[in-house]
Amino acid sequence: MVMEIKLGDVVRLKKKHPCGGDEWEVLRLGTDIRIRCLKCQHYVLLKRSVFDRRVKTFVSRGK
Repeated sequence: MVMEIKLGDVVRLKKKHPCGGDEWEVLRLGTDIRIRCLKCQHYVLLKRSVFDRRVKTFVSRGK
């Protein structure tokens, strides 16, 4: 099943970022997904398959 992801979604990942944050905002969609840590503003680019495995839950949904 394909997960429905929208721009602006805030997701919680299974592992924490080294800064201690675990909430990320989705900034770009496509084959790769760009997310930004809401605690330290660090950007990460993940393949969609990796992103789907790492998502624990949605904190809030985008527009």
